[in-house]
Amino acid sequence: MSKQELEVIGQDAACWAGLSSPLDEDQAAELAKVFKALGDPVRLRLMSMIASRGEGGEVCVCELTPAFELSQPTISHHLKLLRQAGLIDCERRGTWVYYWVLPGVLDRLAAFLTTPQTAGATA
Repeated sequence: MSKQELEVIGQDAACWAGLSSPLDEDQAAELAKVFKALGDPVRLRLMSMIASRGEGGEVCVCELTPAFELSQPTISHHLKLLRQAGLIDCERRGTWVYYWVLPGVLDRLAAFLTTPQTAGATA
């Protein structure tokens, strides 16, 4: 991993506020970038492997790579795209890089995908 700065997208809380009102053009464009990052089966699997560690859990890239029949550079590319989408972050420790889901990301995404309850609606 290089120490270059990555543009993190999808961090605007208003963009993730839910469907209480329609998204404006900018909000839709930002949220589409997040969904695009998750729209690839490899990235979706990587995200699920990292997220399954729970809040504050992290996973070493050495545990992720063997789960795929892809090269390590390809896995790193997919992880980079998840980082750029603002879904995960990482830290290098010696030879290995450890990944974790950014706090609140999955909750904000779930809140966006949840239909607001109307008054008097039952579960």
